[in-house]
Amino acid sequence: MSSFKALMVHRDEDKTIRHEMTELQHGDLPADGEVLVAVKYSTVNYKDGLCLSGKGGLVRNYPHIPGIDFAGEVVSSSDKRYKQGDLVALTGWRVGEIWWGGYAQFAKVRADWLVPLVDGLDCQQAMAIGTAGMTAMLSVLALEDAGVTPDKGPVLVTGAAGGVGSVATALLAARGYAVTAVTGRPESADYLRGLGANDILARAEMLEGGGRPLESESWAGCIDSVGSTILARALAQMQYGGAVATVGLAGGADLPTTVIPFIIRGVSLLGIDSVMASYDRRIVAWNRLASDLPKPQLLAATTVIGLDDVPSAGADILAGKVQGRLVVDVNA
Repeated sequence: MSSFKALMVHRDEDKTIRHEMTELQHGDLPADGEVLVAVKYSTVNYKDGLCLSGKGGLVRNYPHIPGIDFAGEVVSSSDKRYKQGDLVALTGWRVGEIWWGGYAQFAKVRADWLVPLVDGLDCQQAMAIGTAGMTAMLSVLALEDAGVTPDKGPVLVTGAAGGVGSVATALLAARGYAVTAVTGRPESADYLRGLGANDILARAEMLEGGGRPLESESWAGCIDSVGSTILARALAQMQYGGAVATVGLAGGADLPTTVIPFIIRGVSLLGIDSVMASYDRRIVAWNRLASDLPKPQLLAATTVIGLDDVPSAGADILAGKVQGRLVVDVNA
């Protein structure tokens, strides 16, 4: 293929953001990338929505190709770790932000950022997992490392209908945890139960009647992608010795709480970052995802779209209208 299709974001002089489907040549890709990949699938994450809209200051230079995740086949590599025909996946490393990303039929990246596609997953499944699933798995691993086991009691998942929350719910349920899913979308209840949630808790209930530094001990663990008041409320409701993995700030970056849950109940607040996670930790996570995540639940949480659909999907995810995972078939 002498040319290929890419979705480019432009910022005009008046700072207007616009999207354009562009034909590029391989020579247009970053010269210092070591591995050329024929992209098969990408995803739409919350961070992609920010990059597509020009919000958050994530994209520094325009024109730009977003797409923080992709999976595909190696075309060529100057690094001996990868050879032509290898299937690989990439999540994080600020690809799609400061480096051209996966919303194109080809990408050229550094070898250190790739991982081999693990047995048991194809490219579409890997992107149904993507950064959201990687973050969810790292959160589950962190809870396990903190001693949160299924016999300790129920686990709370906030923002449960979103990408991270959907995969976290399915993973925890498959491991035998009793999952209470928090959502602001009542219409998602059946979807969440299908992923394995035992109980559904309305977001409004988590926002009402709070403010006390400690409440009844309800949860052995929590995976939170919301932040702000929801996270503060979860901390106040943790059991003694419980742990909360915090992964996002959909509800705000503030945290209106006190030190009391930490010094009275010994609660742990575990920060989860999937962007710069080490290669070894990624491999552990990918292998666990391949073995632990039920494929029917993954399929139920996934919608496949084309590259032309990405700009509107980015707006929808910022507006909280996306349920589960969006996979982008860049060749559709």
